[in-house]
Amino acid sequence: MGRIFEVRKHTMFARWNRMAKQFARIAKDINMAVKSGGADPQSNPSLRRILQNARAVNMPKDKVEAAIKRASGRDATNYEEVIYEGYAPHGIALLVETATDNPTRTVATVRNLMGKHGGNLGTSGSVAYNFRKMGVFRLDPTGIDQDDLELYLIDHGLDEMGESTGEKGEAQLVIRCAFEDFGTLQEALEQRGLSPLSAEHEYVCLTPIELPEDQAQEVLTLVDKLEQDDDVQRVFHTLA
Repeated sequence: MGRIFEVRKHTMFARWNRMAKQFARIAKDINMAVKSGGADPQSNPSLRRILQNARAVNMPKDKVEAAIKRASGRDATNYEEVIYEGYAPHGIALLVETATDNPTRTVATVRNLMGKHGGNLGTSGSVAYNFRKMGVFRLDPTGIDQDDLELYLIDHGLDEMGESTGEKGEAQLVIRCAFEDFGTLQEALEQRGLSPLSAEHEYVCLTPIELPEDQAQEVLTLVDKLEQDDDVQRVFHTLA
């Protein structure tokens, strides 16, 4: 009985930790969006998109409003988006997306984590060619005529569309476009009355690499350690 309790406690802690990280990431996204385009989501499509993402992860409304208020204040933290490139064990390329108020601290942390877990930090451009920056929208496919939607979106920058599975095992409709077409596709979905579960840019791997399970776990351990750092927003990799 005690063992079961410990497992449940660990699972709950991991879930809470993941949720807290999601909220922190969105709060930083809100900060940067408000600073660049203002606090009104109606006139700031970037902020409007981030608020959709906040709803998708059930971020409480008071936390969202507090983040907007902080970002609008004179004493708001100035975050800089910095991408670090490098390798995980076994030649897996990594892109580490950060939002930081101290790049010197952040690069030292990223370098240290990579070194501790069998990877190494590279120079700018060393692995970026393995990825394509794309706009990625995830929708609930329920009630959507996918053939009709695909035909409609082709004229608005659609690159590819297909079904996938979310973190909780739910079906999702994934829509991708070139990053340059992100705003156009977002407006097209809004005109159709479709609210994405999430709408973000992602660095999509061009050539995934398969590894044996034990080696893949080494890579994922490093990815997890990086994602736990407060300055890191997301980590993209070439592991299949």
